[in-house]
Amino acid sequence: MLTMKDVIREGHPTLALRAKDVKIPLSEHDKKTLKLMMEFLINSQTPEISEEYELRPGVGIAAPQINISKKMIAILTTDEKDEKLYKMLLVNPKIVSHSVKKTYLPGGEGCLSVDREVEGLVLRHKKIRVKGFSFNEITEELIPVDFRVEGYVGIVIQHEIDHLNGILFPEIVTENVDGIDPVVFPIQEDIEE
Repeated sequence: MLTMKDVIREGHPTLALRAKDVKIPLSEHDKKTLKLMMEFLINSQTPEISEEYELRPGVGIAAPQINISKKMIAILTTDEKDEKLYKMLLVNPKIVSHSVKKTYLPGGEGCLSVDREVEGLVLRHKKIRVKGFSFNEITEELIPVDFRVEGYVGIVIQHEIDHLNGILFPEIVTENVDGIDPVVFPIQEDIEE
């Protein structure tokens, strides 16, 4: 089981490296790493487990964050409308095209590898197309994927792919978001009868 002790922090040299492509077929070590990354996200989002092990909740994690400089990421989140769950283990993911339009998270971004509050916003592409491989942790199949995402999930994937390129979000924050629309999270109002 991965804990916050396994997550390397800002300033560690591995986080500044360009990660290496993962060899296909996957090694047993890579399969185990991918499974541990998803388990970490699930545990971090489970209140009892995250409290017991002092895990910071995460919606994504990249292999370089656990000091493995390989192109592997895990994503576990819903879209901004809370309508669709994205549970993905991606190997050698690459953004092959993107929109000209940008967007950003109105509250800014956070990161398991960054322990400080970071002022500013990160401009991301509103829509992206990603190619790579998806790892099925149950069957251990590796399936080629080519998909498009936008909004919040697109931001999460871009953040994780940045880790594969040696980029931490504090390096790309900006104050200037003039004319750019943020991702909108609908407000869920409690209706009392």
